Amino acid sequence: MTLLVKICGLREARHVDAAVDAGADAVGFVFADSVRQVAPADAAAICVKVPSQIKRVAVMLHPANDEWQVVLQDFQPDVLQADAEDFAALEVPGSIEQWPVFREGGAPPRTTGTFLFEGVKSGQGETVDWSRAAGIAKNGKMILAGGLATHNIAAAIALVRPFGVDVSSAVESTPGQKDIRLISEFVIAARAAEKDQ
Repeated sequence: MTLLVKICGLREARHVDAAVDAGADAVGFVFADSVRQVAPADAAAICVKVPSQIKRVAVMLHPANDEWQVVLQDFQPDVLQADAEDFAALEVPGSIEQWPVFREGGAPPRTTGTFLFEGVKSGQGETVDWSRAAGIAKNGKMILAGGLATHNIAAAIALVRPFGVDVSSAVESTPGQKDIRLISEFVIAARAAEKDQ
């Protein structure tokens, strides 16, 4: 099974292009209060050249349904990523994949589909307990997030054996500013680790 690699927190077309060129499977756009926040229409504009097989992910945190509807209309994502409890209040069309986020120390994942497992706060580079994550990864298509970087991605994949990996802060030169070289290096390292499994 091919490892899903997601580059999150993108705000510029050149960084979206870099993620695509490097071989990422998903590109994430943050519509929550963050240094990486982008307007839905702007995200749509920088995604124009993204191939259809690459998932465009709307990343939200406790959104009201009307906020989500604006993102849905203006950005038209392939996937909505939000905390697991958020989905109960949101009207999500069946054509949109739902990736619930489960956080370390919170309720255990209750899904057979794709989900994320990360630290208490997103985008902070917090590494989760990989041994615990390895047990959770056996229950579904878990995307491991939090504190992953080029230097530790091989160890994380070997121990956790996730369905996918998600990176944001470790491919930035400064908070919120992506780095084309770091994006490429991360994807290369993830693919190399995947081949060793």
